[in-house]
Amino acid sequence: MRTRIKICGLTRAADAVHAARCGADAIGLVFYPPSPRHIAPEQGRTISRALPAFVTRVALFVDADPAQVETVLTEVRPDLLQFHGDESPEYCRQFDVPYIKAARVKAGLNLVQYAALYADAQGLLLDAFVPGQPGGTGLSFDWALIPENLPLPLILSGGLDPENVRHAVQSVHPWAVDVSSGVETSKGIKDAAKVAKFIQEVGNADR
Repeated sequence: MRTRIKICGLTRAADAVHAARCGADAIGLVFYPPSPRHIAPEQGRTISRALPAFVTRVALFVDADPAQVETVLTEVRPDLLQFHGDESPEYCRQFDVPYIKAARVKAGLNLVQYAALYADAQGLLLDAFVPGQPGGTGLSFDWALIPENLPLPLILSGGLDPENVRHAVQSVHPWAVDVSSGVETSKGIKDAAKVAKFIQEVGNADR
């Protein structure tokens, strides 16, 4: 199986196109105003239109007003929604668009039960738990907390970078990996060489 790759937190069309040409399967666009990687719908539309065919456009939200999500759906036309807050299953389903749900992993969280609540999600993204921060922290979590019988495709996030992603893929065997801060020169600005190396290392792990 080939591990899929999502590069998240893009703010420039050129960075997104470079990631796609290097082999990224998905591009993540953040529509969460407190995030330093937040973009307006107009920026999202520009980035989305610049991407070639067969690259998934993912729009990320954190407990957003439904009207905000609808605006992004209209203007950006993402292929997939990513909910990174405390959204209920009913909230996630109301848009009638494929979605993935993020969980911030910590001891005591039953991931099997959590995944079962979002049984119609396209995948479960696992990230590090940091109080007050919904994601993008650059921190990893204890992979031993991931159950083997997770009922949704596993998307591994949290603290990944070109130096550790090969080990992560070989240890966890996720459906996909997700990276943001691990391939940046500054928040929202991707390092072309790091993006290329990250994608290459995922391929090396698969081989």
